[in-house]
Amino acid sequence: MDLGRVAAHEPVTIEDEDRDAAVLAPVVERPDGPALVFTKRADHLGEHPGQMSFPGGGREPSDRDLRATALRESNEEVGLRSEEVEFVGQLDDIRTTSSYAVTPFVARVPDRKYTPDEREVAEVVFLPISGLTDPENYEVEHRTHPRYGEAVVHFFHVDGYTVWGATGRILVQFLDLALDWEPPREPDRVVDTETETTR
Repeated sequence: MDLGRVAAHEPVTIEDEDRDAAVLAPVVERPDGPALVFTKRADHLGEHPGQMSFPGGGREPSDRDLRATALRESNEEVGLRSEEVEFVGQLDDIRTTSSYAVTPFVARVPDRKYTPDEREVAEVVFLPISGLTDPENYEVEHRTHPRYGEAVVHFFHVDGYTVWGATGRILVQFLDLALDWEPPREPDRVVDTETETTR
C-alpha cells in the first residue's frame, strides 16, 4: 500500500459553505495487514441509518477548517483523539444525495479499541484492505434516477458488512491511489429507479 500517492494527490474541491462536511478515512496497521476503520450508523438516525461510513459530519461554526471538522467528529463518534491522528492526505470532495459537499481526509491511526457514541454510532468496524480489494467481494451497479441522473454505485461486501453510497465512492478513490486498484468496467446490474426495472 502506497500512501505516498495519497499524500501527493491534489484534490478536486467543491465550494459550498452552507453544506460543508468532512470525514476521516482512518488507516490502521494490524498483525494480519492494513485495515480501514468504519462506523455503522445508528438505526435511529434521520440520514443514512444503519449504513457504513467513515467517522465525520457537518462543519460547525467553531471548526477552524474542515480538517478540524473531521477531527472533532471522529472524537465525538469513536473517541479518536487528535494527538493520535497522523494526517496523510486529502481525497476529492464528493456531493452526497443529502446535498452535502464532503471533504475526505486520510490518516494513520493506532490499532486499538474505539468506543462508539451510541447516539450516532452502532458499531466501530475494522475492515481489512485485503477483503476490500477482493474481486469476489465487490459489485457495481449503474442506476438511472429521475432526480440524480446517471450514477455508478459501488458495493463492498466484507465480513458481513456492506460499504456503498458516498462512502463507497470515497473508498474507490482511496484504493485507486493507495493500491492502483480499479473496479471492473462492466456493471453487475443496471437499474432504472423510476420504472423499478433491473437487468
